[in-house]
Amino acid sequence: MRSFVRRWLPRAARSVLWGDREQWGLAVKEEDPCWIEWQRTYGEFYAANQRQGVGGSVNDAGYRVMQNVDLTGKTVLEIGAGDIRHLKYLKGKPKEYIIADVSEEMMGFAANKLTEKGIPYESVFVARNQALPIESSSVDVVVSFYSLEHLYPLEPYLQDMCRVLKPGGLLIGAVPSEGGLAWGLGRMLTSRRWFKKNTNIDPDKIICWEHPNYADHLFAEMDRLFVRKDVKFWPLGVPLLDINLILSFQYIKSEDS
Repeated sequence: MRSFVRRWLPRAARSVLWGDREQWGLAVKEEDPCWIEWQRTYGEFYAANQRQGVGGSVNDAGYRVMQNVDLTGKTVLEIGAGDIRHLKYLKGKPKEYIIADVSEEMMGFAANKLTEKGIPYESVFVARNQALPIESSSVDVVVSFYSLEHLYPLEPYLQDMCRVLKPGGLLIGAVPSEGGLAWGLGRMLTSRRWFKKNTNIDPDKIICWEHPNYADHLFAEMDRLFVRKDVKFWPLGVPLLDINLILSFQYIKSEDS
Protein backbone atom coordinates (compact mmCIF):
# COMPACT_ATOMS: atom_id res chain seq x y z
CA MET A 1 0.00 0.00 0.00
CA ARG A 2 3.02 2.31 -0.08
CA SER A 3 3.06 5.55 -2.05
CA PHE A 4 5.32 5.06 -5.05
CA VAL A 5 5.25 8.77 -5.87
CA ARG A 6 6.16 10.15 -2.45
CA ARG A 7 9.58 8.57 -2.25
CA TRP A 8 10.75 10.10 -5.54
CA LEU A 9 9.51 13.67 -5.16
CA PRO A 10 11.90 16.41 -4.01
CA ARG A 11 11.36 17.97 -0.61
CA ALA A 12 9.81 21.16 -2.04
CA ALA A 13 7.05 19.14 -3.74
CA ARG A 14 6.51 16.87 -0.73
CA SER A 15 6.12 19.91 1.53
CA VAL A 16 3.33 21.35 -0.60
CA LEU A 17 1.50 18.04 -0.79
CA TRP A 18 1.99 16.62 2.72
CA GLY A 19 3.59 19.36 4.83
CA ASP A 20 7.23 20.10 5.55
CA ARG A 21 7.87 17.24 7.94
CA GLU A 22 11.64 17.61 7.85
CA GLN A 23 11.39 21.14 9.24
CA TRP A 24 8.37 21.04 11.53
CA GLY A 25 8.25 17.43 12.71
CA LEU A 26 5.11 15.52 13.68
CA ALA A 27 4.58 16.53 17.32
CA VAL A 28 2.38 19.58 17.92
CA LYS A 29 4.15 22.73 19.09
CA GLU A 30 1.33 24.14 21.19
CA GLU A 31 2.93 27.58 21.66
CA ASP A 32 3.39 28.11 17.93
CA PRO A 33 1.28 31.05 16.64
CA CYS A 34 -0.02 28.97 13.74
CA TRP A 35 -1.24 26.25 16.09
CA ILE A 36 -2.89 28.81 18.37
CA GLU A 37 -4.71 30.37 15.43
CA TRP A 38 -5.69 26.91 14.20
CA GLN A 39 -7.41 26.20 17.52
CA ARG A 40 -9.52 29.31 17.01
CA THR A 41 -10.41 28.62 13.38
CA TYR A 42 -10.81 24.84 13.33
CA GLY A 43 -14.61 24.96 13.55
CA GLU A 44 -14.85 27.40 10.65
CA PHE A 45 -12.45 25.29 8.58
CA TYR A 46 -14.38 22.10 9.30
CA ALA A 47 -17.71 23.66 8.32
CA ALA A 48 -16.30 25.08 5.09
CA ASN A 49 -14.31 22.03 3.95
CA GLN A 50 -15.77 18.88 5.50
CA ARG A 51 -19.51 19.23 6.06
CA GLN A 52 -20.64 20.26 2.61
CA GLY A 53 -19.87 20.10 -1.10
CA VAL A 54 -17.01 17.90 -2.30
CA GLY A 55 -15.63 17.40 1.22
CA GLY A 56 -18.95 16.04 2.49
CA SER A 57 -19.25 13.61 -0.42
CA VAL A 58 -15.69 12.35 0.09
CA ASN A 59 -16.30 11.74 3.80
CA ASP A 60 -19.53 9.87 3.05
CA ALA A 61 -17.54 7.38 0.97
CA GLY A 62 -15.87 6.18 4.15
CA TYR A 63 -18.98 6.28 6.33
CA ARG A 64 -20.74 3.72 4.16
CA VAL A 65 -18.65 0.92 5.66
CA MET A 66 -21.05 1.05 8.63
CA GLN A 67 -23.72 -0.60 6.44
CA ASN A 68 -21.67 -3.82 6.56
CA VAL A 69 -21.86 -4.36 10.33
CA ASP A 70 -24.96 -5.20 12.39
CA LEU A 71 -24.64 -3.33 15.70
CA THR A 72 -27.80 -4.77 17.25
CA GLY A 73 -27.22 -5.30 20.98
CA LYS A 74 -23.54 -4.32 20.73
CA THR A 75 -21.46 -2.09 22.98
CA VAL A 76 -19.86 0.42 20.61
CA LEU A 77 -17.03 2.84 21.30
CA GLU A 78 -16.35 5.65 18.84
CA ILE A 79 -12.98 7.37 18.99
CA GLY A 80 -13.04 10.97 17.81
CA ALA A 81 -16.79 10.87 17.39
CA GLY A 82 -17.13 14.42 16.09
CA ASP A 83 -20.72 14.99 15.00
CA ILE A 84 -21.18 11.28 14.00
CA ARG A 85 -22.37 12.06 10.49
CA HIS A 86 -22.32 8.34 9.68
CA LEU A 87 -25.45 7.66 11.77
CA LYS A 88 -27.55 7.53 8.59
CA TYR A 89 -25.62 4.39 7.62
CA LEU A 90 -26.00 2.65 10.99
CA LYS A 91 -27.32 -0.92 10.81
CA GLY A 92 -29.12 -2.14 13.94
CA LYS A 93 -29.51 -0.46 17.34
CA PRO A 94 -26.55 -0.75 19.74
CA LYS A 95 -27.05 -1.63 23.39
CA GLU A 96 -24.76 1.28 24.31
CA TYR A 97 -22.82 3.86 22.31
CA ILE A 98 -19.77 5.36 24.00
CA ILE A 99 -18.47 8.56 22.41
CA ALA A 100 -14.89 9.60 23.18
CA ASP A 101 -13.43 12.87 21.96
CA VAL A 102 -10.96 15.61 22.86
CA SER A 103 -13.68 18.20 22.15
CA GLU A 104 -16.58 18.55 24.56
CA GLU A 105 -18.34 20.73 21.98
CA MET A 106 -18.24 17.98 19.36
CA MET A 107 -19.39 15.39 21.90
CA GLY A 108 -22.39 17.63 22.52
CA PHE A 109 -23.31 17.45 18.83
CA ALA A 110 -22.91 13.67 18.87
CA ALA A 111 -24.97 13.29 22.05
CA ASN A 112 -27.86 15.26 20.54
CA LYS A 113 -27.90 13.04 17.45
CA LEU A 114 -27.82 9.83 19.48
CA THR A 115 -30.68 11.13 21.66
CA GLU A 116 -32.73 11.85 18.53
CA LYS A 117 -32.14 8.27 17.38
CA GLY A 118 -33.05 6.84 20.80
CA ILE A 119 -29.62 5.21 21.22
CA PRO A 120 -28.33 4.95 24.83
CA TYR A 121 -24.94 6.63 25.11
CA GLU A 122 -22.12 7.62 27.41
CA SER A 123 -19.78 10.57 26.80
CA VAL A 124 -16.09 10.20 27.68
CA PHE A 125 -13.78 13.19 27.46
CA VAL A 126 -10.24 12.11 26.57
CA ALA A 127 -7.31 14.49 26.77
CA ARG A 128 -4.49 14.12 24.26
CA ASN A 129 -2.14 11.23 25.13
CA GLN A 130 -4.56 9.97 27.81
CA ALA A 131 -5.52 6.30 28.00
CA LEU A 132 -9.18 5.46 27.51
CA PRO A 133 -10.97 5.30 30.89
CA ILE A 134 -12.75 2.14 29.77
CA GLU A 135 -12.55 -1.41 31.12
CA SER A 136 -10.40 -3.88 29.19
CA SER A 137 -12.20 -6.35 26.87
CA SER A 138 -15.54 -4.59 27.38
CA VAL A 139 -16.36 -3.28 23.89
CA ASP A 140 -17.74 -5.22 20.91
CA VAL A 141 -16.97 -2.63 18.22
CA VAL A 142 -14.54 0.30 18.07
CA VAL A 143 -15.45 2.89 15.45
CA SER A 144 -12.97 5.47 14.15
CA PHE A 145 -13.67 7.80 11.24
CA TYR A 146 -11.04 10.28 10.10
CA SER A 147 -9.28 10.33 13.47
CA LEU A 148 -6.43 7.79 13.33
CA GLU A 149 -4.45 10.04 10.98
CA HIS A 150 -4.42 12.67 13.77
CA LEU A 151 -3.09 10.51 16.63
CA TYR A 152 0.57 10.88 17.53
CA PRO A 153 2.38 8.84 18.55
CA LEU A 154 0.06 6.29 16.96
CA GLU A 155 1.05 2.98 18.55
CA PRO A 156 -0.15 3.68 22.14
CA TYR A 157 -3.58 4.72 20.85
CA LEU A 158 -3.98 1.56 18.77
CA GLN A 159 -2.81 -0.58 21.67
CA ASP A 160 -5.44 1.04 23.89
CA MET A 161 -8.15 0.33 21.31
CA CYS A 162 -7.01 -3.28 21.21
CA ARG A 163 -7.10 -3.40 25.01
CA VAL A 164 -10.76 -2.31 25.33
CA LEU A 165 -11.98 -4.59 22.51
CA LYS A 166 -13.26 -8.03 23.37
CA PRO A 167 -11.43 -10.92 21.67
CA GLY A 168 -13.08 -11.26 18.30
CA GLY A 169 -14.24 -7.64 18.49
CA LEU A 170 -14.21 -5.36 15.47
CA LEU A 171 -12.31 -2.16 14.63
CA ILE A 172 -14.09 -0.35 11.80
CA GLY A 173 -13.74 3.04 10.16
CA ALA A 174 -12.03 5.06 7.48
CA VAL A 175 -9.05 7.36 6.95
CA PRO A 176 -7.93 9.67 4.15
CA SER A 177 -5.22 8.37 1.84
CA GLU A 178 -2.74 10.70 3.55
CA GLY A 179 0.70 10.49 1.99
CA GLY A 180 -0.78 9.52 -1.38
CA LEU A 181 -0.62 11.74 -4.44
CA ALA A 182 -4.38 12.12 -4.99
CA TRP A 183 -5.00 13.25 -1.41
CA GLY A 184 -2.10 15.71 -1.50
CA LEU A 185 -3.28 17.24 -4.77
CA GLY A 186 -6.87 17.44 -3.55
CA ARG A 187 -5.81 19.27 -0.39
CA MET A 188 -3.61 21.63 -2.42
CA LEU A 189 -6.67 22.63 -4.46
CA THR A 190 -9.10 22.92 -1.52
CA SER A 191 -8.14 23.26 2.14
CA ARG A 192 -4.66 24.65 1.43
CA ARG A 193 -6.26 27.46 -0.55
CA TRP A 194 -8.70 28.05 2.31
CA PHE A 195 -5.78 28.50 4.75
CA LYS A 196 -4.10 31.00 2.44
CA LYS A 197 -7.29 32.97 1.87
CA ASN A 198 -8.75 33.02 5.38
CA THR A 199 -5.87 32.78 7.86
CA ASN A 200 -2.25 33.61 8.59
CA ILE A 201 -1.53 29.92 9.19
CA ASP A 202 1.36 28.22 7.43
CA PRO A 203 -0.29 25.03 6.09
CA ASP A 204 3.10 23.32 5.88
CA LYS A 205 3.07 23.24 9.69
CA ILE A 206 -0.56 22.36 10.36
CA ILE A 207 -0.61 19.51 7.84
CA CYS A 208 2.32 17.87 9.68
CA TRP A 209 0.78 18.29 13.12
CA GLU A 210 -2.83 17.51 12.21
CA HIS A 211 -2.06 14.55 9.93
CA PRO A 212 1.18 13.06 11.26
CA ASN A 213 0.34 9.53 10.10
CA TYR A 214 0.66 8.53 6.48
CA ALA A 215 -1.99 5.96 5.53
CA ASP A 216 0.55 3.29 4.56
CA HIS A 217 2.30 3.60 7.94
CA LEU A 218 -1.06 3.54 9.72
CA PHE A 219 -2.17 0.32 8.05
CA ALA A 220 1.17 -1.31 8.78
CA GLU A 221 0.58 -0.65 12.49
CA MET A 222 -3.01 -1.96 12.38
CA ASP A 223 -1.82 -5.08 10.54
CA ARG A 224 0.63 -5.67 13.37
CA LEU A 225 -1.93 -5.41 16.18
CA PHE A 226 -5.12 -6.73 14.55
CA VAL A 227 -6.26 -9.24 11.94
CA ARG A 228 -7.23 -7.54 8.69
CA LYS A 229 -10.73 -8.44 7.52
CA ASP A 230 -11.29 -5.96 4.70
CA VAL A 231 -9.91 -2.72 3.23
CA LYS A 232 -11.65 -0.80 0.45
CA PHE A 233 -10.16 1.95 -1.70
CA TRP A 234 -12.33 4.84 -2.93
CA PRO A 235 -13.10 6.01 -5.55
CA LEU A 236 -11.23 3.74 -7.98
CA GLY A 237 -11.25 0.50 -5.97
CA VAL A 238 -7.72 -0.37 -7.08
CA PRO A 239 -5.49 -1.06 -4.03
CA LEU A 240 -3.07 1.79 -4.70
CA LEU A 241 -2.63 4.66 -2.25
CA ASP A 242 -1.65 7.32 -4.80
CA ILE A 243 -4.82 7.18 -6.93
CA ASN A 244 -7.51 6.99 -4.22
CA LEU A 245 -8.85 9.39 -1.60
CA ILE A 246 -10.46 7.28 1.15
CA LEU A 247 -9.58 3.92 2.68
CA SER A 248 -12.28 2.19 4.72
CA PHE A 249 -11.40 -0.81 6.85
CA GLN A 250 -12.52 -3.65 9.10
CA TYR A 251 -10.09 -5.33 11.50
CA ILE A 252 -10.67 -8.03 14.10
CA LYS A 253 -9.02 -8.47 17.46
CA SER A 254 -7.52 -11.95 17.60
CA GLU A 255 -9.25 -14.43 19.90
CA ASP A 256 -5.82 -15.09 21.38
CA SER A 257 -5.20 -11.43 22.34
